[in-house]
Amino acid sequence: MAGVLAMAGCAKDSGGDGNQAAGDGGGEPGSCVTEEAPAAPEGSQEEQTTDHGDVDAGDLKVGLAFDVGGRGDASFNDAAAAGVDRAVEDFGAEKGNESPAAGTESEAAKEQRLRQMAEQGNNPIIAVGFAYAEAVGKVAPKYPDTEFALVDDNSVDEENVTPLVFAEEEGSFLAGVAAAYKTSECHVGFVGGVKTPLIQKFQAGFEQGVEAAGGDNIEVTSEYLTPAGDISGFNDPAKANVKSKSMISQGSDVLFHAAGASGQGVFEAAAAGDALGIGVDSDQYEQKTLADVKDTIVTSMLKKVDVAVYDYIAAVAEGDPADLPERFDLSVDGVGYSTSNPAIEDVTDELEGYKKAIVDGDIEVSETPEG
Repeated sequence: MAGVLAMAGCAKDSGGDGNQAAGDGGGEPGSCVTEEAPAAPEGSQEEQTTDHGDVDAGDLKVGLAFDVGGRGDASFNDAAAAGVDRAVEDFGAEKGNESPAAGTESEAAKEQRLRQMAEQGNNPIIAVGFAYAEAVGKVAPKYPDTEFALVDDNSVDEENVTPLVFAEEEGSFLAGVAAAYKTSECHVGFVGGVKTPLIQKFQAGFEQGVEAAGGDNIEVTSEYLTPAGDISGFNDPAKANVKSKSMISQGSDVLFHAAGASGQGVFEAAAAGDALGIGVDSDQYEQKTLADVKDTIVTSMLKKVDVAVYDYIAAVAEGDPADLPERFDLSVDGVGYSTSNPAIEDVTDELEGYKKAIVDGDIEVSETPEG
């Protein structure tokens, strides 16, 4: 266990966006693993659920200000939409206005979207993505009777703003462990949509998970589609496809993406290159829009935006959104991994062992990549 903890805390970076030294590869899945996994907990692991009882949200009209890609991105935005759809069905909330962001829009456009939603009677309004932080900070004080949720950002200090933030690095650590067990070439890759501190949390966790299971034997190549400030990287499958094909040609045989709708390009490249993909946010193996490439998606890092949004709407209906967790992490099942593809079943004991070690505090996952 001491060896596991040492590896988890010292992912080695050889420069650039994150490239680690590798073994020779060319073996079977699992042959690149060098470290013994922590023991899995006894008994079956059941997902934690919150019992909201008989919540009545009939007075709520829920507005959704989407990030770039909007409903149908098979990832981040769809997860938020799923949470609203479920609350409409379970609690009787009214589905309000929805509007996606454009890839190059100004702050003024975001502010106008939120103001318009408030004027249209949407309450609460859920702003999906850190890009809305500045706009929410300006608009929310002007509508004190309207509740706002801000996904992926906790920088707005207003009484009517509830942050919904996650331990992306913890879920991504498990994705890294899965990649270490599934690679045959001892070379895996990470594709980030936009190089921001948030997406670097995915990179950091992934690299540490690979290192925890594979030591110095597995190379990790980490690449981004666009720099900070250019959010088009979350909605450019073609660019992701080209980047992924290049990574595969250089030896990566498992690719984990945190790139929103661009992930489709990652999976298409993996399918064409006899590689595997790891999805993000939602269970992408089950997404209808990815049905043609689903068999390449061995698992997905689950960032349960749907659960957070659903719980938030229930909390607003009950009058106390402050009761929500400060951060949705592994301890509250706010992040995790999917098991819908049977191909992941042979490593679930190892994943559960690492999960328990993180929850128990035996492994601490850094939010920032080394180097």
